[in-house]
Amino acid sequence: MNEVDELIEMIDNKMSSGVSRLSVGFSEDLQTGVKRESYHHGRCDVGSPWAKGTISNCDVTDRTEDN
Repeated sequence: MNEVDELIEMIDNKMSSGVSRLSVGFSEDLQTGVKRESYHHGRCDVGSPWAKGTISNCDVTDRTEDN
């Protein structure tokens, strides 16, 4: 099995097990064939004031400029 087939199999297995988001990266720091997983529990954007458009303490001021 080549590297591309291994990557596709890994993605298929993750998706089949219920993983809904996946970020795949490659590193020169790891030895060839070594895999490392890290987990992020939760979705910060879902239900947040930013996602709902209800942010109230933002320092950004809307402005327009005439040309």
